[in-house]
Amino acid sequence: MSGHSFVVKEVSNNLSLDDLSFRLRDIELLKRNGNLQIEQQLTFSYVLIIVVNGHGQLTLGTTEYRIQQNHVYACIPGETYGGEIQALDETEIYLLKFEVFRSTDQRYECMVNEKDGRLFSLQGEIQVFPFDQLTSLCKSIFQYWDSDDELERFRSQFTFQKLLYIILKSRSFLHNGSCAALELAKDYMDHYYYENLSIEQLAAIAKISPKYFVDLFKKTYGISAIDYLTELRINKAKQLMAQSHAKLKDIAHQIGYNDEFYFSRKFKKQVGVTPTHYMKRRRRKIAAYRSPITGQLLALKIIPYAAPLHPKWTAYYYKEYRTDISVHLNAYRNGQKWESNIEKLLQAKPEVVISTDDLDEMEKEKLSRVAPIYYIPWQEKNWREQLLLTAEFLGETQEAEDWLKNYDRKVKHAREWVKNKVKDDTFLILRISKQNMYVHCNRSISDILFHDLQLASAYNCNQLARDERMTIDQLIELDPDRLLLLIRQEEETLAYWKTLQYSLPWQELSAVRNNRVYFISSDPWLEYSASAHERIIDEMVSLFSGNRPKRILDTVHGHI
Repeated sequence: MSGHSFVVKEVSNNLSLDDLSFRLRDIELLKRNGNLQIEQQLTFSYVLIIVVNGHGQLTLGTTEYRIQQNHVYACIPGETYGGEIQALDETEIYLLKFEVFRSTDQRYECMVNEKDGRLFSLQGEIQVFPFDQLTSLCKSIFQYWDSDDELERFRSQFTFQKLLYIILKSRSFLHNGSCAALELAKDYMDHYYYENLSIEQLAAIAKISPKYFVDLFKKTYGISAIDYLTELRINKAKQLMAQSHAKLKDIAHQIGYNDEFYFSRKFKKQVGVTPTHYMKRRRRKIAAYRSPITGQLLALKIIPYAAPLHPKWTAYYYKEYRTDISVHLNAYRNGQKWESNIEKLLQAKPEVVISTDDLDEMEKEKLSRVAPIYYIPWQEKNWREQLLLTAEFLGETQEAEDWLKNYDRKVKHAREWVKNKVKDDTFLILRISKQNMYVHCNRSISDILFHDLQLASAYNCNQLARDERMTIDQLIELDPDRLLLLIRQEEETLAYWKTLQYSLPWQELSAVRNNRVYFISSDPWLEYSASAHERIIDEMVSLFSGNRPKRILDTVHGHI
C-alpha cells in the first residue's frame, strides 16, 4: 500500500523525533469469545499490541508483562512477541505493525534490525491516557485500512500518526513526572520482598487506603498483592537453593519468612514439591549446552543449572522452568551467539557441561575451558540411547530405565486411542516458510508419529531428506487425509499463510474440506529429546480429542 509518512516531533533517548517518520504496515483485529493465544513470533517491524478487552500475559523478547488496563505494549524489530489473553466474554486485541525511518543525507532509511530498534526507544509497557480515545482510533484505523477507497487508506496512515502521538505524549509525561503511586508500592516489593511487609504499609507507600490498594493492585496487575509477594519470595528461594550447601532455615530468613516450616508449606503449595525434594533435584550444577540436553535431564528429574532459554525458541522450558534454571543461555544459535554463552558459563562455573557433539572444533575448544564436558553422540545414537548415555554418565541409569518403561506404557495407550480416532488416514507434515511449502520429516516425527504411534504417512518419510519443496499442485495430487502444519512464526510467512488458506486450491484439499488440518509448533516438534517426545504424544492425543487450542493462526482480521 502506498501512503505518506508524517513526522512527529518529540525527543527520544538517542534520536530526535523530528528526524524520524512513521508508516503503518498492517493492522489486525483479533476477536474471539473466550481465550486467545498469540504464538511467539519473530518480528522485523515495530509492533504495537493494544488489548481492548482481556487480561493475561504478554511476552516481549524475554520480558513477561501482566496485561494492565490503560496500557499498550510495544515490540521492536528483531525481537519476539506472544501471549495468552483471557476474557469473560469477548477477547479483543489490535496488532499494529509499523516502520520507522530516519533522515540521513537527504534521504530516509528504514530502521529494521534490533540494533536500530533500540535507537528509537518505544518498547515494553506504556501507560496511556485517555485510553478510550486510543481504542476509538484503532477502530477507525482498522476501518480505513480495509477500505477500497485509496483516500480512506491514506486516512488510516494519518490517523495512525495521531494514535502514535498520544502514546508518545503519555510516555513523555510519565517519564518526566513521578511514577504512579501504585507502581511505587510494587517497586518497593520488588526490592524489599524480604521485609515483613503488610498491606497497610504498602497502601501507605501508595498513599491510598488499604482496601482500595487491595482492589486496585489486583485490578491493575491481575494478581493480589500478597500472591505477588509470595511469588517474588519463592522465585528468590529457588535461586538461593541452587547454591551449594544452602540451608533451608537460612533461605527462609533471607526471603522474609521467620518460620522455616511455614516457608516449607508455602513452597510446596506454590511449586508442588517440598524444598528438600527441590534442592535434591538441584544438587549438582549441570549445564545443558543444547536444548535437547535440557529435555533429557528433565526426563531424569534433574533441573539444569544452566540451559538455553527463550520464550519462542524453547517455549515450554522457558514457561515452566525459567525461575528454576539459574543461568539462561541464548537459545538462538545464529552467528556467534555461542561465544556469549561460553562467557556466561565461565562466570557461572558449572561442575560439568553436557552437550551434543555437533559443534565445530573452535567452539569445542573454548567450551573445554569452562568445565569437564560430556558429549552425547548426536547422529550415531537415537534419542533412547542418548537418554541412557546421559543417565549413565550422571549415575541415573535406573531413573532412565523407569522413565522409558512409563513412556512405552503411555505410547501403547496413546497409539490405541489415536488409531481408533484416525483409522487408516494418511498424514502429511507440511512446513510453511516465507513463500514456500515443504514436506517435513525430522527424526522426532519419524520416530514418534510413524514408528511409536504407527500412523500412516502420505509421503515416504524414510526417503525424505528432512525437507522437500512442494507446490500446491503436488499437494493436491498427493491429497493427504490429515495435515499437520508447522508454520514459521514471522511476518512474511504469516502473510503468505493468510493468502494461501483462502485460495481455492487449498480449500479443495480433502483435509481442509473435512476440517482435518492441525497446527503444531516448533516446540516440541523440532526437538529430539525424551521430554519433547512425551509432549508430542500428549499433543497428538489432545489434537484428536477435540481439545484443539485457538491460536492467532486461525484469525485473519478478526474472522475465523
